[in-house]
Amino acid sequence: QVQLVGSGGGLVQPGGSLRLSCAASGSIANIYAMAWYRQAPGKQRELVARITSGSSTNYGDSVKGRFTISRDNAKNTVYLQMNNLKPEDTAVYYCNFRALLGNFWGQGTQITVSS
Repeated sequence: QVQLVGSGGGLVQPGGSLRLSCAASGSIANIYAMAWYRQAPGKQRELVARITSGSSTNYGDSVKGRFTISRDNAKNTVYLQMNNLKPEDTAVYYCNFRALLGNFWGQGTQITVSS
């Protein structure tokens, strides 16, 4: 059974940076898009960033210019570089792979931005 395993979360001060990564534990063919979502307490899950198989990207308005998504197709891995973090970025971040076989989700990793 394929699982997505994320890493890189933690506590960071405002203005700091973190890099998240998410890799598939097994082989997933025909991945159309990889993405990061986040969910803050009491709020709905929202799209942070998405990257397609052709490397087209789109970002949520609140993270544009600060976050960068990238992918390594050979490793079935997606990354999220987060710079200039703000307290409102505090949330659980989930990776997502949309593939021919279905929609896969990571277990979630906590990001807390606080001084």
